Amino acid sequence: MAESFSLSYIIFYCVILLANIIQGITGFAGTILAMPVSMMTVGFDVARPVLNGLGILAGIMVLVTCWRKIDWIEFTKIILVMATGIVFGMIIKHYLIGHEKILFMLLGVFIIIVAILGLTKLFFPFKKLKEKKEKLPQDAITITTLISDYGLLLGSGIIHGMFVSGGPLLIAYLTKKIKDKDQFRATISTVWILLNGIIFATDCINGVYTKPLLLTQGIAIPFMCAGVAIGGFLYKHMSQKVFVILTYILLIISGVSLFFK
Repeated sequence: MAESFSLSYIIFYCVILLANIIQGITGFAGTILAMPVSMMTVGFDVARPVLNGLGILAGIMVLVTCWRKIDWIEFTKIILVMATGIVFGMIIKHYLIGHEKILFMLLGVFIIIVAILGLTKLFFPFKKLKEKKEKLPQDAITITTLISDYGLLLGSGIIHGMFVSGGPLLIAYLTKKIKDKDQFRATISTVWILLNGIIFATDCINGVYTKPLLLTQGIAIPFMCAGVAIGGFLYKHMSQKVFVILTYILLIISGVSLFFK
């Protein structure tokens, strides 16, 4: 149990605090920002279940204030497709046990791509691409949209099953479908509660949650809550765009660092 208070774990708790400050400001990137450093300090076997548990709690905290706004049609579609992806992700993760270097590099590539696309979209909106899309025949647009939508959801599920970090792809999908902010938060929070809950149940069945891990999980909760609270305060007083840019830059640095683990 003393291990839960070692220097590596103290760094882990601080990373959770800082990542959730960003989460509170931007509304995304908490887990994916925490995962790289967490994997390098306490290891994948500790980081993944603890961050998954925090994801469930964070979802509940949001949902209690806006559960009436859930878009049940989108929720059902997301769950069915992402659950399939999660199964594939967990299978891939199982076959890569003992090859942590490959896991680190896969996550690093994913994080860097997400960050670069986010920065590109922020500074260079794809107006010309949208204009070209509007000129396509309606049937072509429908097929392209379906492939894009289900590809995002399936990819989000696979990444979530492997790293509990499928948020960026799900957000990319959901921002196209739900424009109301409260409806968006309610729906995505419900998704995380259910999907993370499935992963949590699987971990419990497989005996992942040992007493030391439960202790680590308990210690991590106040750090997450403090981070979200601080982030919410900063969100009201500072520019969100600056913090979004900072988040993407930190993601790139974190992604690159995984190649040298």
